[in-house]
Amino acid sequence: MKYYYEVKVKDSFKDAKEKVTEALSKEGFGILSEINVKETFRKKLDVDFDDYIILGACNPGFAYKAFHADNKIGTMLPCNVIVRNDGKGITEVAAIDPYETMKAIDNKDLNEIAKEIRVKLKNALDAIS
Repeated sequence: MKYYYEVKVKDSFKDAKEKVTEALSKEGFGILSEINVKETFRKKLDVDFDDYIILGACNPGFAYKAFHADNKIGTMLPCNVIVRNDGKGITEVAAIDPYETMKAIDNKDLNEIAKEIRVKLKNALDAIS
């Protein structure tokens, strides 16, 4: 299985970002961080790159449960969601599949939490497609 779930939309990059942020909010996620990859590469490497952002999404209730299940889980949080313009009129939105990534940790409680988060992230992405 893939380590991410994705949808492709014909929305502009900006509109897709706004829609996914709103859809994540409806599923209980806030955005803790935003990394503008294009801007970072331009500033640090003086190279051009596609519109590409990484959103650090967090659902506080599930994060709280996850920290109780494994106190080192912060190394794998928040859940990353990307918004990327493919340069051909399509914007890709993809989210990490927390269940697939958490399978590396032998913790039943954590795996169950990851399954629930997987559904919420998928719901958010499906809502914009």
